[in-house]
Amino acid sequence: MKRFAATFALAVLIATPLAAKPAPVDVTRFHTAQTLPRLKGAAIIVELAPGSDPASLEDGLWREAVARELTAAGFGSATPGAADGIAQVMVERETIRRENRRGPVSVGVGGQTGGWGSGLGVGLGFNLGGGPKDVVLTRLSVRIRDRVSGEALWEGRAETRENAKAKEAAPALTAPRLAHALFTGFPGTSGETISVK
Repeated sequence: MKRFAATFALAVLIATPLAAKPAPVDVTRFHTAQTLPRLKGAAIIVELAPGSDPASLEDGLWREAVARELTAAGFGSATPGAADGIAQVMVERETIRRENRRGPVSVGVGGQTGGWGSGLGVGLGFNLGGGPKDVVLTRLSVRIRDRVSGEALWEGRAETRENAKAKEAAPALTAPRLAHALFTGFPGTSGETISVK
């Protein structure tokens, strides 16, 4: 009995999840050798993509997060009519449901017989995951374009997946994380996808 109790305690200890860390952010950027010089020292204004609600507090979080990162990357600011470029921000959020394929408890039985005696063992497995977890997929896309010609000068997207119940899935935390990851090492290697933790 003592051996069973010790084994059970060890199984629970191993199965207990550690404190969750934010999921990594996958980042991809695109630009050309011809457009990069036009970005240096440019004054950029930040706008939400068409279809967004300018009065939305949540949409405002994303616009402000991108504006902070542009400033940190060395871009200037200006009034809309005097800016060199426009950074257009688009956010997509989708909840994905995962199905539970395992029951909460599984039982395994094993036995042995032989010349020196016999033995019987029972193993219990507990699925402590709490059932299926919804995952929130969040994608931040930013396109910087020339204000006058409309030509795209730089594009990038940052994407992450978080447990829907995790605090990291909240827009107030996700917006600065994705914006920071997107502009890390700006302008980045064109076409390369990196993972930012």
